[in-house]
Amino acid sequence: MKNRFKVINVTPRGFCKGVYNAIELAKQTRLDFPFDKITILGELVHNKDVVSSLKSLKIDTIESKGKLRIELLDEINEGIIIFSAHGVSPLVQIKAHNKGLKTINASCEDVLKTQDLIKAYLNQAYDVFYIGQHGHPEAEASIDLDSSRIHLIQIGQDIPQFESKKIFVTNQTTMSILDIKNTIQSIQSIYPFAIVSDEICNATRLRQEAILKLPESVDAIIIIGDKSSNNTKMLAKISRNKSISTIIEVQNLRELDPKLLDHCHELAITAGASTPKFIIDEIVHFVNAYSMDSQVDKANYSINPFI
Repeated sequence: MKNRFKVINVTPRGFCKGVYNAIELAKQTRLDFPFDKITILGELVHNKDVVSSLKSLKIDTIESKGKLRIELLDEINEGIIIFSAHGVSPLVQIKAHNKGLKTINASCEDVLKTQDLIKAYLNQAYDVFYIGQHGHPEAEASIDLDSSRIHLIQIGQDIPQFESKKIFVTNQTTMSILDIKNTIQSIQSIYPFAIVSDEICNATRLRQEAILKLPESVDAIIIIGDKSSNNTKMLAKISRNKSISTIIEVQNLRELDPKLLDHCHELAITAGASTPKFIIDEIVHFVNAYSMDSQVDKANYSINPFI
């Protein structure tokens, strides 16, 4: 039987090392402390299926939209607290210590590297322009290093005017590579003397570049990931920049409407860096079958979840 449409599996996709390490650290913490109350401050990674899997290990997550990590900490009064992969503010660490909580830091190495760079330039009396998203936990953790001298620069907003001749520019690790490039150019047009360090992490960069390298004949793409995941949202944004006509964003197979595939000719499949492999496999297996036969049942492609 001839395929109804071609399927292109984009690589890399799925878990990056920072996400994998954070999840393994959380699982190991449960093994090391089998009877302790364990709470993650904010989602460990931005994926509801991961949060649910950790819940099955009796690892709770405290998250509330609009609340800062330091505010969420008020809800934790005992046991072990795990700081998420997005980094942690020094103010949060101090508050957790003062509350007598045992702390485990699951911060991604790339985020910690960016924070170390920021601290180094702060120590040299630089003002820091941090390109990122308001309210994102990674941006929150970095700006709290010194909120008076670190200035959040949001995509599409005006660049602040300063008299300072010592400006260091860096960014959240999960932003669009195109947005970061354009924003850095805008800053340099005003501050040509600024020192710049583009800190888009390698996992984010490679996943976005893989979409930009897709053949022009690709007319549809499935992007698998949680709606709260910034790196996943940036894959959709890059796909729009690529002018792919049909962009399908789903968290898992349950959300996929097969009818959206009926008119495509070449379909690419990718996933954000916090998307578990079992979710990707479910969708890939189903789509490959659907490309041959539109009567296949999604229920036959469910895989037992694990992380």
